[in-house]
Amino acid sequence: MQDLYGRAVSYLRVSVTDHCNLRCLYCLPRDGARFHDPASLLGWDELGRVVAAAVRLGVRRVRLTGGEPTTRPGLVDFVRRVAALPGVEDVALSTNGMLLAPMAPALREAGLRRVNISLDSLRADRFHELTHFGDLHAVWAGIEAALAAGLGPVKLNCVVLAGINDDELLDFAELTRERPLHVRFIELMPLGTSHPWARERLFPVARMRERLAERHALEPAEVEGGGPARYVRIPGAPGTLGFITAMTENFCSGCNRVRLTADGELQPCLGSLLAVDLRGPLRAGISDAELTRLVERGIRAKPERHLMEEYLAETAGRRMWTIGG
Repeated sequence: MQDLYGRAVSYLRVSVTDHCNLRCLYCLPRDGARFHDPASLLGWDELGRVVAAAVRLGVRRVRLTGGEPTTRPGLVDFVRRVAALPGVEDVALSTNGMLLAPMAPALREAGLRRVNISLDSLRADRFHELTHFGDLHAVWAGIEAALAAGLGPVKLNCVVLAGINDDELLDFAELTRERPLHVRFIELMPLGTSHPWARERLFPVARMRERLAERHALEPAEVEGGGPARYVRIPGAPGTLGFITAMTENFCSGCNRVRLTADGELQPCLGSLLAVDLRGPLRAGISDAELTRLVERGIRAKPERHLMEEYLAETAGRRMWTIGG
């Protein structure tokens, strides 16, 4: 279906849990992270009903996120349930990769097509420092398992932080020359953290391109399920480089997605405080037809553009790990 601005909304991101086994510097505090009571999270059946309602309205692509989705038991069965819905063309997963290696074959068999893996450093010591509990070897095992299982394209999401990991841009570029990996460089968004350095650490995509161009000639490229990223390729490379300009150049006019949080809020925009509560009506016994109308209401509430710059203080207080990124 279309929102009020004529955009066809065909993509639903579903946060299946707010829990995570890492504490990335820009997302979760190392100590004192506050998670929802498990009883407040939507159950698998409730999540399934919402996804089915969205599919009835024209959603064709579903991405499962978190928190860290692989930490919630039952994920494989839920992938199978979503993939079996008539009208669903693509089921994808966003993960930090720590637990992916043993799960990749079963996820692929259940109907998962693609995977995005967060990877903000290629240096084991820095990766551990950025994530607090991360093991780079475990993540690489997950990447290799995803490739071996036939999940593709395999995308690596790197949030570029000025003065912290921006010196690794060329190292990430080399990965794409060696393997069919699609690295996406993402501008830091002021979400999920109250750190005063959020703006100071913003490394604009324009500077990323300049640094890469000093070493490599780049040509335009396309990647399946590209979303908001703009892709280029080092000539002859099997992989690509993508850029997501969330802050310096918004892509709101082409946004086709809405988000379901782990605790049952349908959020039409990552950078807005708008939300429609679905958990309450679900637990009050709402019918499928009524649920579909509520989801439609959420889609129609989608704003014309995000307001992260204007309302930095408010949006910075949102919990990225419950929203689904």
